[in-house]
Amino acid sequence: MTTLFINIKLLVNVRNDSKLLRGSDLQNLPCIENAFLLIEDHVIADFGFMHQIPPSYLKIPATFEVTGKMILPSWCDSHTHLVFAGSREKEFIDKIKGLTYAEIAAKGGGILNSAKKLNVTSEEDLFIQSYKRLQEVIKLGTGAIEIKSGYGLSVEGELKMLRVIQRLKSTTRIPIKSTFLGAHAIPSEFLENREEYIQLIIEEMLPRIGQEKLADYIDVFCEKGFFSTEDTQKLCKAGEQYGLKPKIHANQLSASGAVQVGVKMNAVSVDHLEVMDEEATKALSNASTIGTLLPTAAFFLRMPYQPARELINSGCAIALASDFNPGSSPSGNMNFVVALSCIQMRMLPEEAINAATINGAFAMEVQNIAGSITKGKLANLILTQEIPSLDYIPYSFGHHLIEKVMLAGDWVN
Repeated sequence: MTTLFINIKLLVNVRNDSKLLRGSDLQNLPCIENAFLLIEDHVIADFGFMHQIPPSYLKIPATFEVTGKMILPSWCDSHTHLVFAGSREKEFIDKIKGLTYAEIAAKGGGILNSAKKLNVTSEEDLFIQSYKRLQEVIKLGTGAIEIKSGYGLSVEGELKMLRVIQRLKSTTRIPIKSTFLGAHAIPSEFLENREEYIQLIIEEMLPRIGQEKLADYIDVFCEKGFFSTEDTQKLCKAGEQYGLKPKIHANQLSASGAVQVGVKMNAVSVDHLEVMDEEATKALSNASTIGTLLPTAAFFLRMPYQPARELINSGCAIALASDFNPGSSPSGNMNFVVALSCIQMRMLPEEAINAATINGAFAMEVQNIAGSITKGKLANLILTQEIPSLDYIPYSFGHHLIEKVMLAGDWVN
């Protein structure tokens, strides 16, 4: 199938090669005004200015005139918990009434609530729920996604989640990366013996995951009351024996030292970063590890937002992701993530779009197939409605500005 777009108002994030962006480079968002874009066999084949279009292209039957509209690479959402069983709106009401995260957890809420629901949900029902959510975020422009386990907190529960993610990989055309997050919380039956649960992860979960090749990464919630920096290093090293690269939940509630551990272990990313101190920022600056910011979690929990400007000015490579989960960010809408990053974290639109596309692709290692308008990459695209400027995307945060979404060269219905 060959598809041609002509008279594109703005073709966004056009790159000859893929490079992780940091510091002032994050502002560099190369675009082509009045452009054409050629798609062949599911990938980007050619692009350029309309006045340079080869005459033979204009004979292609599937030609779309898109005057006044823009085309962007799809969002790359590198941190989600999209596979879960049921919602937690009752806890949302508890938050409105003033209960803290810790108080909700103490009364059986939080991650343990999701674990309880997941372990009584069949794998088929879990897949149906998750498939529906995945289709929803695709229609919102997400064209590559990472999905974590972590609501099983038992051998069979974690394997169930990872098998659902594997099934999503095989039944949809969107690139999906799978992360094992057995170290998301301590199950209630292990509260008096945390080390026993850690050994369960190392001795029983990881060998099964490695045998079935169910995950790409291992993640740990490194935080006081959850898993220490020592636990995190131990678990990540155990995961590496099965080919799982580390990605760490870091510095969400406190300056725990998790960022430094992640950088030391060459983690692909350290995610959250609501609470950063000078040592954590210094460790992340110029590191290969990416700092993934999750502003909708801070928004939903009424927490301070991540210090995006400080991180950018310090030379950190940052990405944006949705943290889609039932407890602290029940939305996978990356359009809102981009808008919120500009509105509350004072990122420039160019910085936010780069962080949600090319840097997001790097944060789950799909930069060779996604994240920019580059020849040879998958034609995973967002076609906007007619809009006045690129800045209008985060500015008009309450409006649905996407006309169509394309995955691997085919329109999403």
